Amino acid sequence: MTTAYYSPPECRLHDMGHGHPECPQRLDAIHDHLRATGLDIAIEWQDDAPDATPAQLARAHSPGYIAEVQDQMAQVRATGERHAVDPDTCINLGTRDAAFKAAGAAIAATDAVIDGHASNAFCAVRPPGHHATRDESMGFCFFNNIAVAARHALDDRGLERVAIIDFDVHHGNGTEDIVAGDDRILMCSFFQHPLYPHSGAVPKGTNMVNVPIPPYTRGPEIRETIEAMWMPALNEFRPQMIFVSAGFDAHREDELGQLGLVEADYEWITRRLLSVAQTHAGGRLVSCLEGGYALSALARSVAAHLRVLAGVAG
Repeated sequence: MTTAYYSPPECRLHDMGHGHPECPQRLDAIHDHLRATGLDIAIEWQDDAPDATPAQLARAHSPGYIAEVQDQMAQVRATGERHAVDPDTCINLGTRDAAFKAAGAAIAATDAVIDGHASNAFCAVRPPGHHATRDESMGFCFFNNIAVAARHALDDRGLERVAIIDFDVHHGNGTEDIVAGDDRILMCSFFQHPLYPHSGAVPKGTNMVNVPIPPYTRGPEIRETIEAMWMPALNEFRPQMIFVSAGFDAHREDELGQLGLVEADYEWITRRLLSVAQTHAGGRLVSCLEGGYALSALARSVAAHLRVLAGVAG
């Protein structure tokens, strides 16, 4: 089993300021842990990826929104001054390169898996994407990397059915906004509720399996919920590829949420998703980093996720 690992260096350039939780050090923590544990030699490290093109981004975002973001990024580059798009999210000098590379990495990973160059792939990229709606940047996100990749698989690579799984502690409102009502996509998620962005309790489409989870819920209860809610829907849908919005901020050490997952839970979730991929999709799975802000917990959780994808014993 070959696992491709995409993490273009440009993704470190996006920096929203001292003390911001969505920081370049997130990738450093992951990379350092993979090297310290020797897991880096079990994956195929891809240090580069092409920029996503406006046409590729338009699979998930409106052309007007893409043009607006590009104009904002160009203005920041011209003036050197940050531009805030919401109270928690701003464009800075490195944002343009990071955002286009992050989406481009998700597309490149999709192509590598479909073409058989890798069994599956993980994209350690930032900025994250699952809060970016069709027409709006928010929640640390500019382009919806996983939605762009899923639509690429459908519209450009000819697949007929794909699933998107989101296990971030926050509801993937942007992804839901983009894919709700698209019967080619089944989206399954759990998320703490109530919590930012205060959405998801009422699904926007019949292709959504939204599972709001109360604060302080721990792994055993979430595993039961996945078995009861996600697995029947996924097996009935029979996706030809699985895309994962892999947020690790539901970890009990992460202060941006109040759920109680640990590394063993992420390992278990990954095994269940991989089993669906192996049954229905020839093992094809692409995972993209979303949240996860307690650096040590993030690194350990990504490693647990990768060990399953790469078939490495823990």
